[in-house]
Amino acid sequence: MKNYILSAFIVIAAMSCEKKSTEIVSSQTTAPDSVTVPESNEPIEPSTLQTCYFSANGKDSVFVSLDDNLGTITGKMRFKNFEKDSSFGDVIGTQNGDTIKLNYTFQAEGTTSDREIYFLKKDGVLIEGIGEHKTEGNKDLYANPSQLKYEGIALKQVDCNGFEKKFIVK
Repeated sequence: MKNYILSAFIVIAAMSCEKKSTEIVSSQTTAPDSVTVPESNEPIEPSTLQTCYFSANGKDSVFVSLDDNLGTITGKMRFKNFEKDSSFGDVIGTQNGDTIKLNYTFQAEGTTSDREIYFLKKDGVLIEGIGEHKTEGNKDLYANPSQLKYEGIALKQVDCNGFEKKFIVK
């Protein structure tokens, strides 16, 4: 009888030492239908840095909106002229130091054209580069960009709020 009690005690002790896992492990590989994002009062930073510029000379004006996305410059430009044809279009280019090189694809006189434009960025002002031009197809290029003189239109940096209205063609 001692052996029977001893055997029962060993079995009970062994059973009490054995841990049974009740944890269920999910092996789901598909994405959930929705993701919960915690609320935050922090502003969301845009992926691009937008700057806007404006210049007026008499009744003529120039509007430029530029977005810098990791060195690639994109945006819009509009020349609104009083007694000559105006133009409106998109710009794309790069910035190297304080020099911005843009390709301006625009509509004017019922045709689409391309024009190379350089700006010098200095103290929140864009100053247009002036130089000799050459034409290749419908594209207007500078003959020698290294000889540009930055003494053209000076565009001052302005607030971008509501600036998109300036690009609406009436």
